[in-house]
Amino acid sequence: MKVKVIENLKYSKEHEWVRVEGNRAVIGITDYAQDSLGDIVFVDLPEVGRNVKAGEAVAVVESVKAASDVYSPVSGTVVEVNAVLEASPELINQDPYENWILVLEMSDPGELDALMDAQSYERFCEEEEE
Repeated sequence: MKVKVIENLKYSKEHEWVRVEGNRAVIGITDYAQDSLGDIVFVDLPEVGRNVKAGEAVAVVESVKAASDVYSPVSGTVVEVNAVLEASPELINQDPYENWILVLEMSDPGELDALMDAQSYERFCEEEEE
């Protein structure tokens, strides 16, 4: 399976992506994740103002196959959620990189260093396929 991976994003081993915008982290799930889940039917978004730690479950994506936690790749405070997904969760299947889930104000941008770049993430996905 060839997954779409975008340059200039950071990736977690749980298949989340992060786009850094100043001190904010825009977070969504990767093409690999949405493809594995199948048709997404519901997204449970976090509350704005919630503080999360890196590795903590922050949202839930439900598909026809399973419900899957979305883990925050970095620590911070939820400052925005993509409310469009409440009515149209299938947008994640159409383009997981356009249809982000939440935005965090990062408390420790240094945590980004623990995430993978696009090439590392592609290799990681290939290894998971083997």
